Amino acid sequence: MPDTAIRTPVLTATMNAPGVEAEIAAPIARFIFRGNDAARMAAGKAFGVAMSEVACRASTVGERAALWLGPDEFLLLAPDGEGAAIEAAIAEALGEMPHSLVDVSHRQTAINLTGAASATLLALGCPLDLDASVFAVGTCTRTVFAKAEITLWRRDETRFHVEVWRSFAPYVWGLLGEALMELSV
Repeated sequence: MPDTAIRTPVLTATMNAPGVEAEIAAPIARFIFRGNDAARMAAGKAFGVAMSEVACRASTVGERAALWLGPDEFLLLAPDGEGAAIEAAIAEALGEMPHSLVDVSHRQTAINLTGAASATLLALGCPLDLDASVFAVGTCTRTVFAKAEITLWRRDETRFHVEVWRSFAPYVWGLLGEALMELSV
């Protein structure tokens, strides 16, 4: 038996409609980090991404991102396979400083939406105003898509990253498929 769990994709597919493509993202390393300002600054330095001090904003460097989810809570995203190094770097940087770092890589999956109609597609199940003047590039937040909790991050004008718990992923993916059919009509 292997020493580590083998992550298997919960979904595999790509869906398209005029102006939007939905695809299941490749596996990535994910952590929930919690800590005070000093811990946040030290963890950000160790992670290689300065964590935002502005509510509901994402910070990125290369393929790593830190999404502000709450006053002392961040979702850290990094390429698959970097989890152990991230844990070690943060543990070394923070030492005895109070904090929490939980690996949630297996708990969640992600869906990437790309195209001019991405915000319209999301609006069919998300109550937020996703107009770029309100939900600007770099904005991230917990919200819902229909009845499922998601974390939504606007990566650029026409690209969204949707984090969803694996158990809700088939539900969200199915609803996105139905919404794509509505956009195609």
